[in-house]
Amino acid sequence: MFKGLYLQETRRAWRGHPKFRLAAGAAAILLTASGGALAQGVSQRPAAEERSAQTAAGLPGEPLSLVQAIELALEGNPEVAAATRQFEATEGQVLQGRSRPNPELAYSLEDARSQTRTQSWQLNLPVELGGKRAARTKAAEKSREQAQAQLAELKATVRANVAAAYFDVLTAQERLALARDSAALAKSSTDTVAKRVAAGKVSPVEESKARVAEAGVRVELAQAASEQRNALSRLFALFGRIDAPFTFLEGKAESLPSVPSIADLQPLISSSPGVVLARIEVDRRKALTDLEQSKRVPDVTVSVGMQRSNETQRNVLLFGVSVPLPVFDRNQGNLLEALKLEDKARDELQAATVRLHSEVAQARERLSTIIAEVQSLKQDVLPGAKSAYDAATIGFENGKFNFLEVLDAQRTYFTAKSQYLKALGEAHRAAADIDRLLGASMVSGLIATQH
Repeated sequence: MFKGLYLQETRRAWRGHPKFRLAAGAAAILLTASGGALAQGVSQRPAAEERSAQTAAGLPGEPLSLVQAIELALEGNPEVAAATRQFEATEGQVLQGRSRPNPELAYSLEDARSQTRTQSWQLNLPVELGGKRAARTKAAEKSREQAQAQLAELKATVRANVAAAYFDVLTAQERLALARDSAALAKSSTDTVAKRVAAGKVSPVEESKARVAEAGVRVELAQAASEQRNALSRLFALFGRIDAPFTFLEGKAESLPSVPSIADLQPLISSSPGVVLARIEVDRRKALTDLEQSKRVPDVTVSVGMQRSNETQRNVLLFGVSVPLPVFDRNQGNLLEALKLEDKARDELQAATVRLHSEVAQARERLSTIIAEVQSLKQDVLPGAKSAYDAATIGFENGKFNFLEVLDAQRTYFTAKSQYLKALGEAHRAAADIDRLLGASMVSGLIATQH
């Protein structure tokens, strides 16, 4: 009976709180329906009423899923747009590599006197030998593949960042809801203590302690609201927007990603963006080496023309061939540099493969550890802390506990809940790290577990 009266009093105090009345419209949008564990002492509005409040406030009511958030980021992210332009620009390198050398038209005049003047017109046509054009084209095509691989790597990074930011927003909303619940309960407790002081049942010191505790909870509420706004700002920045109309996020922070096995992850490393990019760099360096090798073969210039002599009144056909003699410059320096850079690219490929194996294993281990921590907090710590808090609250109402004991139980419970929410955020960031390292392999798992 005492517990029921206390809950009714708490609900009335919470709904009458001035901050709650000012933020009622915004809270309906910013908060997801997460406070199941805090149902006692706090009234929760149903989802339909939540959506109605959003529509009444004039803000978007359609939920934004993780899939849609990723699509918005890939379409509007400025870094992705810049990388796309870079990839498109490499088409010009391929086009230029396929071009042949331009012919040359030469004119010469001998003797300025018209009677003995001789004029010559000559067309010089360079002929590339040694496979220079094919080698140049192949090197340009490898540069285009490299730009495409860099774009794929950037998209994988953006997908991972969006997934992490998306769940950061959900976690921040859960934390804000927790802080609002804590502030409401602190206000209700302060009012209850004030009434007991007025009735002469407890010392005024108890009321001072309650008001100090309430002030501390209000500070935590302001911090949680700031963190939630910052999380939204980071998500919107990935969309390529400084500010954006808020959209209700779909899903819950408590939807945990699955933990893949090492055996499932290892085969994906060879096709990961980092390894693919390093492998293409080896191929590009090999193509550049072939290009420098082809330059060791001198090109031939074929000349065809006509010479007109005013003195003899005759036209003379000209034909010539010129070949540079590779006596001093045999392109040996450029070839040596290309060979060493090719060896360097192979070493970097090996280093990238080893590093990625290590990073994937570490990210997977971190994800497994964090999920175990989340499950332990959810199954063992939170129920016990909530039970102790409820018992202390009922005992305080019956005069069996002082307010300091209630405050300590409340702080223990909300600290455990905050730790639980923090672990949830870390779990999603660890899963996003695996996605960033391997590409899109983990995004589907994140999406699947949020429904």
